Amino acid sequence: MNKRNPLKEYKFIIFDWDGTLMDSTARIVSCMQKTAEVIGYEIPSVEQVKGIIGLSMDAVIERIFPEAGEEHRSHVKDVYRQYYVELDQTPSPLFKGTMPLLESLKTHEVSFAVATGKARAGLNRALSSVSMLDYFNVSICADEAQSKPHPEMVNRLLNSAGHSIDETLVIGDSVHDLGMAQQAGVDAVGLTSGANTKDELALLNPIFILDQLEELTNKINCQTKGIICLD
Repeated sequence: MNKRNPLKEYKFIIFDWDGTLMDSTARIVSCMQKTAEVIGYEIPSVEQVKGIIGLSMDAVIERIFPEAGEEHRSHVKDVYRQYYVELDQTPSPLFKGTMPLLESLKTHEVSFAVATGKARAGLNRALSSVSMLDYFNVSICADEAQSKPHPEMVNRLLNSAGHSIDETLVIGDSVHDLGMAQQAGVDAVGLTSGANTKDELALLNPIFILDQLEELTNKINCQTKGIICLD
């Protein structure tokens, strides 16, 4: 694990969305498998789909459906979107700890953002479904920046929110989230609630790894305009 100042105060929290704040991993897997079945591609395994959660859709297609040429990408996207938005009814609620944690951060004037592999339209739909469309200070999507683990999402959020690297913390469930944080030079917390295992996340050296988001409330000491992460 990283050596860090135990009194380091974070004032800006960047959350991943799928598998971190929203329990949507099962729905993503289901929709990706159904997309493959409809189009006639080899159906990816659960682990294969989990491995691409957090990436942009173009990056997903390159990894899961490499046989899809440039001319077929739009069709793959359309089929997947149709299943995710309309046809697949796999539940995707917020995790139990999401709202209590966010409300606590808001009370203590901690800014928070979303950096997601979803496109803007997809994130807006997800936020609207849980009445959170205007809830976050700022957000950035995969069709607005380079795909994770490239650090552009973090860098642009820092510029938009006016925070420094040292006061920023990324929270995510995938190696893509933690890789993005590592490349941007910011600390990160890993969650095993979505895409990757504890051993996989540990390779990216987060300050700690938790099973569920709600456990984070026991790991932070809220201050005025900041939080301190506790061992």
